[in-house]
Amino acid sequence: MRYLFAILVIMLVAGGFSPARATHIVGGELTYRCLGNNQYQITINIYQDCISGDPTAIAQDDPAYICIFDGINPTRILFDSIRSAAKQLVPPNFKNECVKNPPPTCLNKVTFTKTYTLAENVNGYRVIYQRCCRNGSIVNIVNPGAVGATYSCVIPPSRDAICNNSAVFKNYPPQIICINNPLVYDHSATDADGDSLSYEFCEAYTGGSPNDAKPVPELPAPGDSVQYAAFYNSRRPMTGNPPIQINPTTGLITGTPNIQGRYVVTVCCHEWRNGVMINTVKREFQFVVTNCSKAVVANIPQYSSDFNTYIVECTSDHVHFVNQSTGGFTYFWDFGVAGAAGDTSNSFEPDFVYPDTGTYYVKLVVNRGTTCPDSITRAVKIYPTYKADFTFSGLLCPNTPVQFTDQSVATYKPIISWNWDFGDTSGTSTEQNPVYTYPKGGTYNVKLVSQSRRGCTDTAIKQITIEDFKPYAGGGDTIIVRGESINFNASGGVQYTWTPSTYLNNPLIGNPVGYYPDTGRITYAVHIVSENGCQGNDTLSVWVVGQSSIYVPSAFTPNGDGLNDMLIPIGIGYRNVNFFRIYNRWGQEVYYGTKFKIGWDGTYNGRPAELGVYYWVLSLTDRFGKEEIYKGDVTLIR
Repeated sequence: MRYLFAILVIMLVAGGFSPARATHIVGGELTYRCLGNNQYQITINIYQDCISGDPTAIAQDDPAYICIFDGINPTRILFDSIRSAAKQLVPPNFKNECVKNPPPTCLNKVTFTKTYTLAENVNGYRVIYQRCCRNGSIVNIVNPGAVGATYSCVIPPSRDAICNNSAVFKNYPPQIICINNPLVYDHSATDADGDSLSYEFCEAYTGGSPNDAKPVPELPAPGDSVQYAAFYNSRRPMTGNPPIQINPTTGLITGTPNIQGRYVVTVCCHEWRNGVMINTVKREFQFVVTNCSKAVVANIPQYSSDFNTYIVECTSDHVHFVNQSTGGFTYFWDFGVAGAAGDTSNSFEPDFVYPDTGTYYVKLVVNRGTTCPDSITRAVKIYPTYKADFTFSGLLCPNTPVQFTDQSVATYKPIISWNWDFGDTSGTSTEQNPVYTYPKGGTYNVKLVSQSRRGCTDTAIKQITIEDFKPYAGGGDTIIVRGESINFNASGGVQYTWTPSTYLNNPLIGNPVGYYPDTGRITYAVHIVSENGCQGNDTLSVWVVGQSSIYVPSAFTPNGDGLNDMLIPIGIGYRNVNFFRIYNRWGQEVYYGTKFKIGWDGTYNGRPAELGVYYWVLSLTDRFGKEEIYKGDVTLIR
């Protein structure tokens, strides 16, 4: 064995593994059979693109080089070459005569087989094969023409004197898939040991590079994941509507591809024995989605999110079938009732009443018995009845928690999911009985979508009205002169409590009168309760000064920055403004007003006024009814 390894190293140094970057690898898999007496027949299948693949690179696939490692430790047990045992052209796996514009196809399957004696090993073994490069037209991975591939498997340690046989896939996928046509493909495997099998889409791995096309693996790891292009990953290797998916129990791949291109797809078949996963067989292949035109397409739509399911009927046992087939002139339906003789129809879109609850598999055959038939099978699930419902409770007030309670009813339980939309911009939940707080009042449409384990889904929508509760103390801070009174005017409720009650004639009403015999500052808080029980608070301050005064700024900057944009007179201890007039340097009146807190915005006749000095006259009525007039100037700055 050391002699063989030395020869292979010499070949590597001498150029026996010359780079073959040219794109040609379409897919592959690695399996084995137990022959007894610690002997294992290892088989590598490589699929080559024989239309656009480089002939030199294809020729260099033979021989194949493998490494066998300890199953746990990074110990290489063997590095060997395997000569090709067979080469065959893979059939397209679709009927050319039934496609109006069949694209050219050419796919070679090259098989490498060799038997090895592997001593008992408590860690088992890992077998690895690597090669570069993939065909460069793949759209779901980055820079595919410079990316290699790794195919590997695990030989578990023998248990109970039984050595393992890997699972073997039954069929190779179709090379051509027609865009926007349903795909139904059986990608299941068989296992000679009777182990349980499960299936999933999984990672494609790199292996080899343009400068090292047939590398010698240094570690028993399967490699690094390829870099998937945007929008794609190992679980979503291609797009479709319905999505492309694989049944984890049966290995059935279904979906309707909707974007043209060449896609790398990897399927992992896991072997289970006594509840323990003992091996994974991985097959990597490519789906080519093209704009071919099939003469006949059988199509039952998929209205359910469940795998390959036409509908989950949760209200009755009566089902109407929709037929979206094309190119047909006869139709044969089998509604999937076991042992029934009358569960068929030749109608285009039939109706059928199912005898009981359960899952049925409906098959539609278009142009049955002709040269170009087509068929499709979908599941139909009958589980009436199901109804989504909910209640809500609590004070319906802003910033107050509201309890929502699921009241969905299912004949076939359990209910497993809840999706709530509380009707405002951001309120959602997946809890069964959520609590939600609305930040403001209004009427909201609350929606609950619930689903049972059987796949039944229903939607309940109810309106909830949150009181538009706005506790208001009656205004902002106020400045008055000693000896004056204030009439408060709180609103928003039916009960009011003012704290403190200092100088108020009645602290338990919304509009008390405050009389202030001395200077100082008091901040009042008013607690307000609405008719429906909503509660809230607001505050205001009263500042009592010794005498009346006015203030008009000497400059302002009406430039729209939110700072000092208005010229507003401030009067303390005055009843009202009789007028506030502003004149430009030519004596033209540019502003006239009669209210506090409202002033000049720096415009004249709808346009920005000129920079410069303006003159103002302010007439006020004091608390005793006497008029006072003040004059001054202000500079407008921008």
